[in-house]
Amino acid sequence: MKKGMLIISLCIAVLVSGCMKEELPAAESPENDLIVVGFSQVGAESEWRVANTESMKAALSEENGYELIYDDARNKPENQIRAIRTFIQQEVDYIVFSPIVETGWDSILQEAKEAGINVIVTDRYIEPGYENLFTAFVGSDFRSEGEKAVAWLEKTLAEQGRAGENITIVHIQGTMGSSAQIGRSSAIEEAIAENTNWDMVSQECGDFTRAKAYEVMKAILQETQDIDVVYCENDGEALGAIDAMEEEGLVCNVNDGVIVISFDATRLGLEYCLAGKIALNVECNPLQGPYVDEVIKQLEQGETIEREKYMEEAEFDSLTITQEMIDSRDY
Repeated sequence: MKKGMLIISLCIAVLVSGCMKEELPAAESPENDLIVVGFSQVGAESEWRVANTESMKAALSEENGYELIYDDARNKPENQIRAIRTFIQQEVDYIVFSPIVETGWDSILQEAKEAGINVIVTDRYIEPGYENLFTAFVGSDFRSEGEKAVAWLEKTLAEQGRAGENITIVHIQGTMGSSAQIGRSSAIEEAIAENTNWDMVSQECGDFTRAKAYEVMKAILQETQDIDVVYCENDGEALGAIDAMEEEGLVCNVNDGVIVISFDATRLGLEYCLAGKIALNVECNPLQGPYVDEVIKQLEQGETIEREKYMEEAEFDSLTITQEMIDSRDY
């Protein structure tokens, strides 16, 4: 009896072993041809960020030849560093990330370089001096965006006959230390230094969110309502500031009220521009996915890449924007 049972057990073992050998190739083969990309996103703090994430996911899809590992850092640099280290351990082919702030990336990027993984920085830049630690940058020139806004403000005030008048400015900044904040802040700060009749009555951080900007604007309005210009570093902040000002009875309008300047040019931001509440909205193009895809495909083919790719961006003012302009846009 025991001998019979032994023979039956051996037969079963052989059959199971044979089945396992047949299944292994099928389990290993399906994703071998996909390019594995780890993408660490800042978070979902704004309409712009959501559009940026959707662009990346669409471009780096399985249908387009990728396996995308997505991570939401929830606006915390330490989460982003942890995600990048995990990508390295997973031996991904490429790492893509939008740095929350400019500083603090040298060690983790050195780890990626030592692992032989190409890193593509998107949207925001990292501090100068560490360009050798990443392969390419795809994003916006935030200083240029700020300079466009400042030039428009100077021109508009001159056309209104207010070039020599005292102009009071409230500045609501984005996430401190981010390249978007640094570039846009430096432009308005230098303009105020050059225009001696411009007076910054308040400068506060709105953290790129509508809720935080509403809070800080409400506090500012308790101190003063003598405000000519509110310079907000993204649409979310502009909407929050407008909410606070309208609750206090202030009018936001380029001709007979507070001049609100914003950045991003999201659909909602442009609708406020069409309504006259945002006087100027400088575009920050979030549709960066196709450009990242192009860089990766070029690297895969061993081609020379454009190391820094800046997005094409426009500007919209409340006096010339039309509904057709808004309807023609992809975000």
